[in-house]
Amino acid sequence: MKTAALENANLAPSRNSVVADLAELVKARLTLLVLLTTAVGFYLASESPINYGALFHVVFGTAAAAAGAAALNQWWERRADALMRRTRTRPIPAGRMPPLQALVLGIVLSVFGVAYLAIVCNALSSALTAITIAIYIFAYTPLKRASTANTAVGAIPGAIPPMIGWAAARGNIGAGAWSLFAVVFLWQLPHFFAIAWMYREDYSRAGFRMISSDDRSGERSASQSVFFCILLLVLAGLPAFLGIVSFVYLAAELALGGLFVTVAMRFLRMRTPAAARALFIASIVYLPLLLAALVLTKL
Repeated sequence: MKTAALENANLAPSRNSVVADLAELVKARLTLLVLLTTAVGFYLASESPINYGALFHVVFGTAAAAAGAAALNQWWERRADALMRRTRTRPIPAGRMPPLQALVLGIVLSVFGVAYLAIVCNALSSALTAITIAIYIFAYTPLKRASTANTAVGAIPGAIPPMIGWAAARGNIGAGAWSLFAVVFLWQLPHFFAIAWMYREDYSRAGFRMISSDDRSGERSASQSVFFCILLLVLAGLPAFLGIVSFVYLAAELALGGLFVTVAMRFLRMRTPAAARALFIASIVYLPLLLAALVLTKL
């Protein structure tokens, strides 16, 4: 009995390590954000009562596709990841996972997610998911070495998930879906500008072309962050004017957007790693609170 217990104890760390590596390969935290925006898109597009079974299906299918796309992205960038301090401990560059295994897993999950949505939800949500994967893998990923426009291009697949949820609920893409796309698209830009400036040396070492690459002072990254935060403040109110949510939402949106702009302006004024990190943290706080405001004020 004692020997068996010791063997189980020795196996536990190995199993935990495998689970942790899989979670890192599929970028579990990023995938969770994708699922959150997908669910909000579905909820806002749905008529009462909410079909929670359909909600589960679209979230499940999108989860598989998002996980697959993340795995494919890490497979593609495995050599660049090995050059960056913040990514060199990922499963593939660290040697804990064979590249072929990650490639196969990424393909299987991506295909499964797209097929699942086509069969269980509808063709439109499946097509949007396929487009998301295609842009993420075949446009954004290679563009990181070619142009500083990669952040804007990468924000497109990041903003499609609420449209996937909307399409699954209504079978079409209306102005409401596009307003959610605009919100998530604009939110990503200051979020990633802050990250890119904090890790600009890492990105340069890997050969990635970011707007922060030759922006040692931080002026370009910070000014762009302020611009897009202000644009977000204006456009994030669209769901209220489109009749998706009540005008009570505008109070929360203006308060959150105003704070986001304030933190971005602080980054512009100070241009320090601490100020950039504060903007990054503010972006993480902003989006879930804004989504919560949308859900709570749904008409």
